[in-house]
Amino acid sequence: MARVTTNFRCTECGWTSIKWVGRCGECQQWGTVVDTTAPTARVTPIRPTSEARAITEIGAESVAHWPSGIAEFDRVLGGGIVPGAAILLSGEPGVGKSTLLLEVASRAAASGQRVLYVSAEESVSQVRLRAERTHALHPSLYLAAETDLATILGQIDQVKPDLVIVDSVQTVASGLTDGLAGGPSQVREVASTLIRVSKDRNLPVLLVGHVTKDGTIAGPRLLEHLVDVVLQFEGDRQTSLRFVRAHKNRFGPTDEVGCFEMTGDGIAEVADPSGLFLSRARIPTSGTCVTIAVEGRRALPVEVQALIVKTQAPQPRRVVNGVDSSRVAMVLAVLERRAGLPLSGFDVYVSTVGGIRIVEPASDLAIALAIASAYRDKAFPVTQVAVGEISLAGEIRPVSQGAQRAAEAKRLGFATVVDSSAAHLREAMRLAFATSTDDAIDVPEF
Repeated sequence: MARVTTNFRCTECGWTSIKWVGRCGECQQWGTVVDTTAPTARVTPIRPTSEARAITEIGAESVAHWPSGIAEFDRVLGGGIVPGAAILLSGEPGVGKSTLLLEVASRAAASGQRVLYVSAEESVSQVRLRAERTHALHPSLYLAAETDLATILGQIDQVKPDLVIVDSVQTVASGLTDGLAGGPSQVREVASTLIRVSKDRNLPVLLVGHVTKDGTIAGPRLLEHLVDVVLQFEGDRQTSLRFVRAHKNRFGPTDEVGCFEMTGDGIAEVADPSGLFLSRARIPTSGTCVTIAVEGRRALPVEVQALIVKTQAPQPRRVVNGVDSSRVAMVLAVLERRAGLPLSGFDVYVSTVGGIRIVEPASDLAIALAIASAYRDKAFPVTQVAVGEISLAGEIRPVSQGAQRAAEAKRLGFATVVDSSAAHLREAMRLAFATSTDDAIDVPEF
């Protein structure tokens, strides 16, 4: 008799193995490798209850959004919360996810909606204290501390809310599935059940998701496919600024960004964050240059600061904060080779103001000019901005959304824009320094 070969397959990515392993060798997920040699029942076709129709015969129904009361949150969602939508909000621990959703729940309750806030991590008294501190108390906001999925469904049947918030999906367990709460099977069962209830009752559901140490959403990748909207809540604990980005949105764009600020009274939306990333004292200072960064569809002025210190160490230090270290290293190499600035004997420190992080190539020119300003110890005027990508040949390349950046610079009062109109880095440096002195500074040829 032929020997039956056992085959194991990962339910997430399809990776196969001849023996069972606890962790998939391809997607590195735990508990997703199952035996596929077990006999499966054959599916027999049944008569559908509704026949398929031509797409031209189906009417287009507009998606109705109702505002949550927080303009920046509605901006990211595409206009507001859609009935029956499943929204997943993820972020680092302590970044303020629960505070934001409690504010959303309070605003929704104040607008006449019945809101059920299910906390699977805190007690109702802890949530009550935070709501009192952030002034989020409202009689239409109901709290429940439950970790069992069946009990949460019972709370939904009893309260009959217009909005449900579950904090978080990784701490809720179902009795129909084996494993601890937070496991791939449990997360899949809890999320699919809540999403099915959301679709059947036309009830919007907001789910909080944990993230792993590498920043990805914990649990199976299927969780992001099941929900309608995936939001990422970003921010540094050392700063009060927070960003909400949409990585997936079936009801709106995915390139919008909402700005918030953590205060002592909770979280506050920032409609115009233009002044958050500029120095308080706007006086000409060497080693500083302003650029216009684009976050989603929003143009933001960001001040880049640089400091040059002479060193005798064989390996000069390169310390960056808020910018990409690899791009700074490339800009330093281009400045030394193409612009003739001997920077190999200096420690270089580059940072942004306000704690914002910019990684787009449009900030290359501002970084280069800030370093050159620190090296020459000459300041640029406060009415000048620099936008452009620097190639390895020293050329200044145009960047995307240039018209929007120029319009934002004009609105904020910046009179001079150094960009790709200067063909080479040497020419851009001459133009930038010519605005601060009577004559253009001499930039040596290479």
